Amino acid sequence: MSRLKIGDHRTKNDPYIFSTNNHVGRHIWEFDPDAGSPEELAEVEEARLNYFNNRFNVKNSSDLIWQIQVLREKKFKQTIPQVKIDDHGEEITLETATGALRRAVHIFSALQSSHGHWPADNSGPLFFNTPFVICLYITGYLNIVLSSEHRKEMLRYTYNHQNEDGGGGGDYTLRAQHNVWYCF
Repeated sequence: MSRLKIGDHRTKNDPYIFSTNNHVGRHIWEFDPDAGSPEELAEVEEARLNYFNNRFNVKNSSDLIWQIQVLREKKFKQTIPQVKIDDHGEEITLETATGALRRAVHIFSALQSSHGHWPADNSGPLFFNTPFVICLYITGYLNIVLSSEHRKEMLRYTYNHQNEDGGGGGDYTLRAQHNVWYCF
């Protein structure tokens, strides 16, 4: 299972990683084959399956995996009741709006990292993955640089961001528009 690591995680003495702000706001995912209880692993798999089943309707992952991890580590419990407004013209009162806002602030405060930022899935430019993998394959370093878990997650990521016809956009926001993968 992968775990989100925040800040200077074992990089302080790495000569190839430089920071002018002591890695504030930096976050990485680290794979740990022994991490996670059976309940945690089941919750992560449920989030992955939910994303997979809705990937053509919802383009991004909603960051559910890191939300699950962070809320569990902080032992977060949402204690503010959910506000429900029916579709029959019910008026939104100051109390209703205040309750909804308090509930939102409560969860976003819990999700905020100790550095003050909110870690996120920065899907962005998927076009970097393909040439990277091709170069590693051609040079014979694919299995050296990428562990089997990294390869599995890259394949899952690519597959989950494909269009229904099998193609894909240059980043997840273009997925619905044009199939441009592998056109470099």
